[in-house]
Amino acid sequence: MTEDPAGAAWHVDHRCTNCDVARQLAPGLVAEIGGRSSVVRQPRTDAEEKALHAAAFACPTRSIRHGMRAPDPALDPFPLRLSEHVHLCGHNSRHTAGANSYLLRRPAGNLMMIDTPRWSPGLAARYAGLGPITDVLLTHRDHAAHGRRYADRFGARLWIHEGDLAAAPDADRVLRGTEPIEIADGVTAHPLPGHTEGSVLYLADETYCFSGDSFYWSRTDGDVAVVESVTWYSITELTASLARTAPRLRFEWLLPGHGDRKRLPADEFARRMRDLTARARRLSPRPIDFTALRW
Repeated sequence: MTEDPAGAAWHVDHRCTNCDVARQLAPGLVAEIGGRSSVVRQPRTDAEEKALHAAAFACPTRSIRHGMRAPDPALDPFPLRLSEHVHLCGHNSRHTAGANSYLLRRPAGNLMMIDTPRWSPGLAARYAGLGPITDVLLTHRDHAAHGRRYADRFGARLWIHEGDLAAAPDADRVLRGTEPIEIADGVTAHPLPGHTEGSVLYLADETYCFSGDSFYWSRTDGDVAVVESVTWYSITELTASLARTAPRLRFEWLLPGHGDRKRLPADEFARRMRDLTARARRLSPRPIDFTALRW
């Protein structure tokens, strides 16, 4: 990184945990170097400046700095609109390993929160400003932090699968078994054990797929992928889940907890999901490598 002579250059400090969030939001400006994110080029346009501000406000460790300063709160872009019906919450939490969370708007005007950002009363008020939030949908145990606090603040129902109930024992709605269930008009929960025993995928309007940590868009592969090295429960179960579930899915937006988001035609995603299922069948159980995160 080239240092700004006035000491106002963007940089990533030592607190970085290499969670990938900044690289998703500011590609070309932030890259992985030596096992952590680094600012590799200073912004040249207003759009690039905004991208770095988004990365800074999403960073779970607040590692992205502008010179000696934290970014200006007035430039916080979150919740960030991704489409007509989906916002990215930003403000990722250290307690979910920096996972992304989303707000899904429903036709009646209410919203659903999928997984949880960092908790603060101010953030909760910001999200509630979009409209009444009626449900907090947890994709799995790793992302359950803050779920109860957000649900209570919004007066919302908290959802989790029975396989991960220990992470949210006071959930209001408990999903069971492996068959899909419609939990709201146009929103279906697909239990997908594999990453964890109680992992769930939420599909909305045959358009939006909130996949948790079950699969994601890999920049490395340029394709849909799973990370067998962090499949905590069973890669064999994940393979079975994909074989059962992939033929039932139709979506245009892939919105994971970790890894990149992607928009493609539904037929293209259907083909890629078939290919992913075939690739997963060739995977074998192996010891979990906690250093092998790859996005």
